[in-house]
Amino acid sequence: MKATNIKQELRLLIDQEKDLNILEAIRTLLQKSSLDPVLKEKLTSRALQSEKDIKKGNVYTREEFEKRLDGRLGL
Repeated sequence: MKATNIKQELRLLIDQEKDLNILEAIRTLLQKSSLDPVLKEKLTSRALQSEKDIKKGNVYTREEFEKRLDGRLGL
């Protein structure tokens, strides 16, 4: 599908939408897409690395996380 077709479809869907929360979410999503390219690249890189870690099982349980956090906070 071409970009012009997608834009036309989006305009129609937005025109028909009555839920203010959905419209605000769309606005936020579109505004965030114009992030600084360097920041966008960093965030994308971190997200991809997180996905790899999750697939490998490199995650903390809630208890492990809370213990690490408490240690950093000196609790």
